[in-house]
Amino acid sequence: MFTGLIEEVGKLKRVVKQGEAMVVTIGASRVLEGVALGDSIAVNGVCLTVISFTGSTFDADVMPETYRRSNLHQLKPGEQVNLERAMLAGGRFGGHMVQGHIDGTGTIAKRETDANAVIFSIKLHDAATLKYVIPKGSIAIDGISLTVVGTNDSGFSVSVIPHTLGETALLDKRIGDSVNIECDMIGKYVEHLLHFKPAREAGAASGSKAGKAGGAKLSAAFLSENGFM
Repeated sequence: MFTGLIEEVGKLKRVVKQGEAMVVTIGASRVLEGVALGDSIAVNGVCLTVISFTGSTFDADVMPETYRRSNLHQLKPGEQVNLERAMLAGGRFGGHMVQGHIDGTGTIAKRETDANAVIFSIKLHDAATLKYVIPKGSIAIDGISLTVVGTNDSGFSVSVIPHTLGETALLDKRIGDSVNIECDMIGKYVEHLLHFKPAREAGAASGSKAGKAGGAKLSAAFLSENGFM
């Protein structure tokens, strides 16, 4: 679990690809303090596992699912990446709950100055993701905890203060660049719970009116059965 508060901007040193599998070498300093094999570090919002490290770098595997789901495969040696260690249970929780599990990617469609802030407009590559994007809700862009300031039919916009811009790799992002998107996990869990049916129940009800309706109805009985009342 992460908070979306970037600890440092690292640099991609090396990429070794085998098909849709990769090993990346990241140059860093702060996130390597007290590091151990198997630790989790978010790289541009993607939770990766440390498989080896030195005093100034760490290596991590990127599996095919991550390769396809995120923009990590587009990065080239020399590019900057946002880094955050997994949160401590007793630490200050300053951002929002970020799992490091990317929902998809988007493209920066606009970058506009608004007084002391910069507005980034993001076009989602998969419009289905938009249902999880809530105005004034939380969203992670390349691992950065940000607030959604507006939505449209194809994406959303966020407003970024100077401190966040200066302390993350977002500073160098331009129109047309790809970014990783992780939506607020709460909405995804609620949706799954409301529509979940065990396979045997779904099969038995496939010919019924309830099966055709698709998913459970929100009611006092349903909330009670699922531990909410």
